[in-house]
Amino acid sequence: MGRLIKNLGLYLILVVLVVSLVNVFLSPAQSPQQAEVITYSEFLTAVDTGQIKSVTIKENTVSGRFIDGRSFQAEVVGTGDLAKEIAGKNVNVQVEPPQKTPWWATMISSFFPTLLLIGVWIFFLYNMQGGGGKVMNFAKSKAKLFLDNRPKVTFDDVAGCDESKEELSEVIQFLRDPGKFRALGAKVPKGVLLLGPPGTGKTLLARAAAGEADVPFFSVSGSDFVEMFVGVGAARVRDLFEQARKYQPCIIFIDEMDAVGRHRGAGLGGGHDEREQTLNQLLVELDGFDESTGIILIAATNRPDILDPALLRPGRFDRHIVVDRPDVKGREEILAVHVRNKKIADDVDLGVVARRTPGFVGADLANLVNEAALLAARAGKSLITMAEFEEGIDRVIAGPERKSRLVSDKERRIIAFHETGHALVAKYLPNCDPVHKISIIPRGHMALGYTLQLPDEDRFLMSKTELTNQITVLLGGRVAEELTFGDVTTGAGNDLDRATQIARRMVTEFGMSDALGLVKLGHKHQEVFLGRDIADDKNYSDNVAYMIDQEVKAIIDGCYEKAKQILTEKKEQVEMVAETLLEKEVIEGKELDELLGFVTEEETEEQEERLLHGDVKESKKEELRRKGSTKPEVASNLA
Repeated sequence: MGRLIKNLGLYLILVVLVVSLVNVFLSPAQSPQQAEVITYSEFLTAVDTGQIKSVTIKENTVSGRFIDGRSFQAEVVGTGDLAKEIAGKNVNVQVEPPQKTPWWATMISSFFPTLLLIGVWIFFLYNMQGGGGKVMNFAKSKAKLFLDNRPKVTFDDVAGCDESKEELSEVIQFLRDPGKFRALGAKVPKGVLLLGPPGTGKTLLARAAAGEADVPFFSVSGSDFVEMFVGVGAARVRDLFEQARKYQPCIIFIDEMDAVGRHRGAGLGGGHDEREQTLNQLLVELDGFDESTGIILIAATNRPDILDPALLRPGRFDRHIVVDRPDVKGREEILAVHVRNKKIADDVDLGVVARRTPGFVGADLANLVNEAALLAARAGKSLITMAEFEEGIDRVIAGPERKSRLVSDKERRIIAFHETGHALVAKYLPNCDPVHKISIIPRGHMALGYTLQLPDEDRFLMSKTELTNQITVLLGGRVAEELTFGDVTTGAGNDLDRATQIARRMVTEFGMSDALGLVKLGHKHQEVFLGRDIADDKNYSDNVAYMIDQEVKAIIDGCYEKAKQILTEKKEQVEMVAETLLEKEVIEGKELDELLGFVTEEETEEQEERLLHGDVKESKKEELRRKGSTKPEVASNLA
């Protein structure tokens, strides 16, 4: 019906336009014979001299024929007594009355501008919302309803977040069998908020919940509520929950909740803007649920810090499920999910890949598997091998190789010694993450080379020693340049930036300064609408600020001296590793161990066993002391 009304309206506008144009531009039909245009004076002279045979007078136009048969036409000023005067000259005179415009044409011409404006306004409203029949549908919710076409994803397709799946599965069980919970007096959570960094699988987890639950599922984005028209967002929230009540029990999923749930009153626009009205209506709908309702709201966000406190209180979003970065076991499970439909070679060890990807989230691992598949296809291989996974890790971390970048031999040599400095400091510092790879192949936008360290296990706490080790390793490149070439370059700019940040946080945030003590210095204001770090509250005096600078400098200077001592003692090894790096461009961790004479884990265990039996040389004992041992009996023998 709406489409029919739209078409009739458009046709009416078209008819009015055509009729008006015809009425405006229609002119009297001209005679087939071209008439001669003469002036009024020439016409009067021709009448006086008897040259005119007949005349037709129509308003201010005179047309007729000469005695010789020629036609003429002239414009006159007035025709009051003209017909009488011409008739007295023996001229056949015919007077035509003025043509009357039909009343309907006059009316259409008068109302045409108004009708045109109304037509344009209706056409704009129809097309603004994407098609006919939506003139009055501004307040309709944009949520997609899934009944028989629910997502096919299940909890089997989600890995690395077992606790989150367990928390969410309880909600699904309530929807399937609410009687079991109500028999014990339990109340289902009205809202479930999925929290976590980007890429950890919050949306995927919600899709899996829809696939597991045999109930209707509404999916909508937080940005779909807010429009340019005031009041539309709140109306859409009302419409969404009204639809949900018709299909209960059901699930409503709102993705990117921070788009509509931001803290109220924190912006510059006051407390009555469209976004806050939408949030107010959402709060009312959440708190107005019936006790026996079967509607559960699931929302996902990676910015829980900016959500309104009223949204997070019990009774609204009762359950907060954190979907955090996966540990090494979770990463291995996620990789197993992503390689299900991939052709993997026998040499691929997902456990090794998981250990080499600390900090990766589900999206990063999916990208890694895809990069490996693309690399294998590019090389014309029928299977994805471990080499493609290794290259994929490097591409995700540092970017693609840029072998086309021309680096001079002098700069290439500086880069090799710089990266060797990082690697050797990391190798000879105790309790330092092992070196996985050294490369002088340019990658990404800025990296001319890199030294990759990978921890043996996931780490959630950092000791003071580990932080100072990180700073020392970062400064190793600068020290190697100075010791080898007697000069320094800009290549250590990023290293110095990162080292300064770590040292300043040790002093101001972690209480790792003996001079300043256990005090947190400085407080950052994270304004919701003005940006995250728009203001830094300096809650200390200028004297304390000077002490902070001195402590930061002391930490960095101490780490610099430690790196200088290590590289000075290992100068020959620095030369050897750098020359090898210039020759091969890439050195793997195992190759570096062989160059430096380090033993593998298996050899270490064998030497520890021999140590317990008193059959180890002093040089090997020194290496075991440096590596450290977790076995008390070995440590006592090394003491």
